[in-house]
Amino acid sequence: MTRDQARGVLESALLRIVPDADVGSIGADDDLRETLELDSLDFLSLVETLSQDTGVRLDEDDYPRLTTVRSTVDLLTSRG
Repeated sequence: MTRDQARGVLESALLRIVPDADVGSIGADDDLRETLELDSLDFLSLVETLSQDTGVRLDEDDYPRLTTVRSTVDLLTSRG
């Protein structure tokens, strides 16, 4: 999976959880939970959606790497 593909999958997943989000304006190092005001259920939905859409298994140990666009894309590209 390329970085562009991973970013596209992430943006798509975020839009399913926060339909009115302006995902294009989220900076690479912005905290996703803070920027989009994701609560814990929203975050778990994001993890599940990313895992389903990419086929990449994401465990609880991976959660700290799912904090920003950059770190999430890095994780997805390293495994996909």
